[in-house]
Amino acid sequence: MDWLPANHLVFFLLDLATELDPEAIHAVYRQKDPRDEMVYEPRMMVVLLLYAYCVGSPSSRKIEKACWEDAAFRVLTGNQQPDHSRISDYRRQHLAALAGLIVQVLRLCQKAGLVSLGQVALDGTKVKANASKHKAMSHARMLKSERQLDAEMRALLRKAEIIDAQEDGQYGKGNRGDKLPEELQRRSSRLEWIRKAMAELEAEAAAAKAAQRNEQAETAEQEAEAAEASGDEQRSTRAARRSRGARKRADDAQTLVTWTPEIGPE
Repeated sequence: MDWLPANHLVFFLLDLATELDPEAIHAVYRQKDPRDEMVYEPRMMVVLLLYAYCVGSPSSRKIEKACWEDAAFRVLTGNQQPDHSRISDYRRQHLAALAGLIVQVLRLCQKAGLVSLGQVALDGTKVKANASKHKAMSHARMLKSERQLDAEMRALLRKAEIIDAQEDGQYGKGNRGDKLPEELQRRSSRLEWIRKAMAELEAEAAAAKAAQRNEQAETAEQEAEAAEASGDEQRSTRAARRSRGARKRADDAQTLVTWTPEIGPE
């Protein structure tokens, strides 16, 4: 079963990426020992970052999550899941080269007549081939558009770096932020935790109800004392009956706090 329709934007971006020249990124890797580093294909990383920005996910943590959970991202990466630290480091190390390659992709998208890619705006200007008298103007417009796209891409890449730094401070570097605690990752211990948590919630609800019943009983007892002091026998009898009923309900509610099927007696 196909994960995405044949006309999905991801396939267009992947085809465009085959025409890119990632030599500037390869040159960086040739200058260092890559044996202990997983190197992702530069063209894939370019369209991964571009597509993520198009759909409004500049955060490297959100990109990592999408590479596991989003069909479009999984198709785009060939079902690879680069972690957020690697995505962030990759963007920072190759900022200039990535901006240039992304602009190439955006220029090709403009050529295709696209006016926007999600949240990334393109000017969409198309000049007919036979409009020779406008060639000089269109060339100037093209250069201006390219400079604008380059500036916007660099700003977006820097914004993403700021977001990553903020999330590193919030979650800790290397932590994605939505990872389950270790005891909840295994189904056996997870079920045990869920049952215990449910029992605790039930106990908390019982305690709250008991406190409410006790407050009602105290109010009824105060009213019974006032009725008895008034000397009105009928009023006093009714108030005493209400007080006894309220106290019994409070005692019954307190019994549920001190004894539950899961916890047993205190």
